[in-house]
Amino acid sequence: MASTNPKTYEPTPARSVAFLGLGVMGYPMAGHLALAGHDVRVYNRSAEKSRAWAGEFKGSSGATPKEAAAGRDIVFCCVGNDDDLRSVVLGDNGAFAGMKAGATFVDHTTASANVARELYAEAKKRGLNFVDAPVSGGQAGAQNGMLTVMCGGDAAPFEAAKPVAMAFSRAFTLLGGSGSGQLAKMVNQIAIAGLVQGLSEAIAFGQKAGLDMQQVLEVIGKGAAQSWQMDNRGKTMIQDKFDFGFAVDWMRKDLGLCLEEAKRNGARLPVTALVDQFYADVQQMGGRRFDTSSLIKRLR
Repeated sequence: MASTNPKTYEPTPARSVAFLGLGVMGYPMAGHLALAGHDVRVYNRSAEKSRAWAGEFKGSSGATPKEAAAGRDIVFCCVGNDDDLRSVVLGDNGAFAGMKAGATFVDHTTASANVARELYAEAKKRGLNFVDAPVSGGQAGAQNGMLTVMCGGDAAPFEAAKPVAMAFSRAFTLLGGSGSGQLAKMVNQIAIAGLVQGLSEAIAFGQKAGLDMQQVLEVIGKGAAQSWQMDNRGKTMIQDKFDFGFAVDWMRKDLGLCLEEAKRNGARLPVTALVDQFYADVQQMGGRRFDTSSLIKRLR
C-alpha cells in the first residue's frame, strides 16, 4: 500500500470487520484497518484483487458480500454508486443477509441521500445499524490514512465505529440523521467545483497575460486567494499534469447527485450546473480519467 506519510495508529481494541470494495480508495482503507490490528475480511467483485489484498495484509477474503460480512462487528464499504451499493448490501448474497444482529454497516460510497435513508430503514428492520459516511481527501488521503469522513445516522453505532474508522481517518464526524453524511459530501463537491473553475480561470488568465504563474501562485497563496486546490493542484495545472487522483468521471457522478438533490430541496446551483457542463467538455476531449483540476484544459 503506497503511503507518503507513515500512519501512527491510536491504540484501540481489535475488532472483527469486513471491507467491501477494493478500488483505489477501499484497498488502502482496508489496509489501514489491518495495520491497526483489526481482523479484516474483504470482498471485491474481482476475486483476484481480494486475494492480493489478503496476501499483502495477512487478512482473509469472502467469495460474496454475505460471506465477508458474516459474524463481523462492523462492515465497511466503498463502491461506485447507488446501484453498486444496493448490489453488495441487498439480496440473498448481500451483506445484510450475513450480518449478525446489532452489527453496523458503515458506507463510504459517495451516493445519494435517498439510498442512504433506504438502506438505513432496511437495516433497522433487520436489527442492524447503518451509517452513511462518504469521505473527502482523495486517493492520497486514503493511502495516508488521513480521510475526512462525514457521517449520518444514529449516535450509538457511530460512536462504536469511530475508533475503528480512525485507522484511515483524520476526522470522523456525525453531522445528523440518516443521509446527512451524503448531503455534507454534496456540499463539499459543490464547493470544490467552483474553486477549481475559479483557479483554472485565474491561471489561464495569468498565462495569457505573460506572468510567471509559478511565482504568482507563491505570492497570492499567502493571501486571501489561498486554498487547498491552489496549494496542491496549482503548480501541476501550470505543468499540464492531470493524473492526481479523483477522476472527472467520478466528479460528474457526484455533481449529478448534487443537482438531483437540489431539484428536490429547491436549492439553486447555477455555478455547479455550469461547471458540470464544463466537465462534460473535458470528457469529450478524452479526459474522463483526468483529475478534476483538468478544467483548465478547456481554457487553453
